[in-house]
Amino acid sequence: MFKLVKIALRNLLRYRRRTLLTTSLIAMGVAFVLVFLSASGAFKNLMIGQITDSMLGHIQVHRRGYMGSIDSLPLTLNLSPGRMTALERVLKEFPEVTAFSPRIKFAGMFSNFRETTNIRLNGVDPEREAAVLPLFKGRVVKGEPALNKGTLFIPELLAGGMGVKPGDTVVIIATNRDGSVNGRQFTVGAIIESVTGPGGRDGYMHIDDARDVLRMENPEVSEVALRLKNFDRLEDVTRRLNQALAGELNPKGQPVFDVRSWDSLSPFSNVARMIDVMTFFIKLMLIAIVLVSVMNVMIMAVFERIREIGTIAAIGTMPGRILTMFLIEGFALGVVGTTAGIGLTALATWIINQVGIAFNFGRQTGMVLAPRLDPVQIILISAIVIAVSVAASLQPAVKASRMEPIRALRHV
Repeated sequence: MFKLVKIALRNLLRYRRRTLLTTSLIAMGVAFVLVFLSASGAFKNLMIGQITDSMLGHIQVHRRGYMGSIDSLPLTLNLSPGRMTALERVLKEFPEVTAFSPRIKFAGMFSNFRETTNIRLNGVDPEREAAVLPLFKGRVVKGEPALNKGTLFIPELLAGGMGVKPGDTVVIIATNRDGSVNGRQFTVGAIIESVTGPGGRDGYMHIDDARDVLRMENPEVSEVALRLKNFDRLEDVTRRLNQALAGELNPKGQPVFDVRSWDSLSPFSNVARMIDVMTFFIKLMLIAIVLVSVMNVMIMAVFERIREIGTIAAIGTMPGRILTMFLIEGFALGVVGTTAGIGLTALATWIINQVGIAFNFGRQTGMVLAPRLDPVQIILISAIVIAVSVAASLQPAVKASRMEPIRALRHV
């Protein structure tokens, strides 16, 4: 085998220019794909982080049927104290969950004593909400980021339209689950920016204030937002949590809880899927480049070395060894091209990180794209390129191994 490797490498070095061009093409293809994967992956993770860490959380738990009526924010589909106790008991068995925050969501009317409009309100526990949404306070445009009792966080869209600023006194009017109307004065504590997704008109108040406005006798909850230690375990934790809560049934024998990950709650998940689709087609382009390049080289090598192939076959070299020799040449082209491509990728990502590509997302300014090389992607792309290189060498190698020695020696 060592002799076959030695012969194969010597054959590649005999045609240095062609070998160099082929490996360069493979290297550039590998570098382009890996740089695209690292940059697009960094962008996707940054955007997902902005959505999950400032508004949604990684996972949300509702009473089953609530999401089907989310537009009306039904108070009749809240989680009862007993169900919350059962949910908290299950969550404590999940070490992957670092924090969870109960929320009360309801629709109300917002008045500045001159005009009145509708608003979506979220009653939250400030400390628990901050543990689940570490970027939530970063959404504050004006005012203090502390959500105290008696204060409101008003969405920027609403504040601009109503001419409201921090420190102003406003009135919130809401209808509780029994149909009675209640109103209460609040002070505008801060103006917050709207986030891409279902948060354009969402305001925030302390959860105790929400229960007071809604005259809740029991501490009901509309949803519970969860944060995980490792975001990569999202699908696994969501599936297991659904299974763990499947035993909680209503009087009709149906599951009580509905567990959903962030991607089923935000329209940005479609953008993330588009990035994944683009990545798939970029990989197909790489496969096509390597396949055509290596196959072209190997076909030319067989054509130019017909007499040589006939000679080694005539002296007793078995067809299998001839086949192996050409496959080794294709393998070597793939390995050298991939190694060079990884080196170019490392250089390109270093340059990008040194330059710092900054962009804005809403009012989040100065966000810097920081691509990183993913070992899994490197191994995957390397395996694909090397496998395709060997596969592209197979047809020319089979042709060479099946040549008749006499006819090959007569070839001019």
